[in-house]
Amino acid sequence: MKKIVIALDGYSGTGKSSTARKVADELAYAYIDSGAMYRATTFYFLENNVNPEDLEAVVGALEQIEIGFDGVNVLLCGENIADNIRTMRINENVSKVSSIKEVRHAMVAQQQTIGKNRGIVMDGRDIGTVVFPDAELKVFMTANSRVRAMRRQKELEEKGIFEELNTIEHNLEERDKMDSSREESPLIKADDAVEIDTSNLTFDQQVHKIVELANEIIHAD
Repeated sequence: MKKIVIALDGYSGTGKSSTARKVADELAYAYIDSGAMYRATTFYFLENNVNPEDLEAVVGALEQIEIGFDGVNVLLCGENIADNIRTMRINENVSKVSSIKEVRHAMVAQQQTIGKNRGIVMDGRDIGTVVFPDAELKVFMTANSRVRAMRRQKELEEKGIFEELNTIEHNLEERDKMDSSREESPLIKADDAVEIDTSNLTFDQQVHKIVELANEIIHAD
């Protein structure tokens, strides 16, 4: 049975990560959370006072950053930081860090190495356009901003973090604007991507839809 690359792109709060993880489970594929890699880099910058506008400092920091995955755990230089990268502090800084050309090039190189043998589901913002433009299945996920904010608020509350819904929605809309307008690898839908609006879909429905699309490709003659 052939193995494929499934690229899930889209806006924050559309359920990309949880959906991609479940799709990977259903297909017995590896799941790679590319967004977590940018969040981990942002965490490193904040913890080590790396100025995103100081190119020399950025390049030096990138040489020290090693990101890996152990199940649901995100490892930064061997340390599990999965909980540390899902805070509003990271949310408010990740777009700025991820818009830096040198950061994107470093992360894309790692992502391409991870996926070179296919059989992966990777989610992010430029997977189908930059990281794996040859992915056999590309999905672009959308949802209205209020629904996305409610989902993000619930996610934060489950971690014991409480934020106003309007604050979260404003943050999401600002990230949408920054991610879509940045010069380096902007958030755009690939021409051959299937668009799925998750506003009124249950989690199981969106997983089922993507698994169906994948199986059509995997089992095609």
